[in-house]
Amino acid sequence: MDAAGGPPYNPRSVNEVFRDFKGRRAAIVKALTTEVELFYQQCDPDKENLCLYGFPNEHWEVNLPAEEVPPELPEPALGINFARDGMEEKDWLSLVAVHSDTWLISVAMYFGARFGFDKADRKSLFSMINDLPTIFEVVAGKAKKQGKEKSSVSNHDNNKSKSNKRGSESQEKYSKSMEPKNEGALEKDDEHGEELCGACGENYGNDADEFWIGCDICEKWFHGRCVRITPAKAQNIKEYKCPSCSNKRVRQ
Repeated sequence: MDAAGGPPYNPRSVNEVFRDFKGRRAAIVKALTTEVELFYQQCDPDKENLCLYGFPNEHWEVNLPAEEVPPELPEPALGINFARDGMEEKDWLSLVAVHSDTWLISVAMYFGARFGFDKADRKSLFSMINDLPTIFEVVAGKAKKQGKEKSSVSNHDNNKSKSNKRGSESQEKYSKSMEPKNEGALEKDDEHGEELCGACGENYGNDADEFWIGCDICEKWFHGRCVRITPAKAQNIKEYKCPSCSNKRVRQ
């Protein structure tokens, strides 16, 4: 899916690919910030798997994935609507932002590979992309914070030493918070500590007491809240299929 109702768009130079990237990025930033109410309404969890598309003309669209297999361009994250009501709104928007950043990079690299960018071209393209704040940084409000931090650090060497001291203290607190409270928690972390939720991407170890459910088809694990399954509801499910696997079976 290239553009909303427009002809296929194929940027061929580094600058053209970067302009394409900026247009798509601006569209998604708009959807997740100034037009977030409209975006939220369109991501109905009762609908099929939906994707957020950004177009080079800075327009965005929530729609079903492309029917072509394989698609002409890399596809954005599938099923963003399913986690909407199972998460805090800011966390859900941050999750969509992270997946959107990944999609934008994949589209840019796709054009680079298709039109034979060499090492210097790829380096130049990535450098221009990297100079922009990510969508996640914009949505989470970290872009402005990072700018303030950089300016304050460059003012005085004393500020650097204080910052390093604060960093070491916070690292020590983080290390202590990661220590298991009891032997039972340690056993759970050893078994599932690296497991990530297939919807929100959070680690199992972040909250080992929260209810999770595993898909019997793809064997991925999910927070119950992310896929709207409660422990009571899970007891009546003989074979659980996650939203993605359910949608694949419907297509077949």
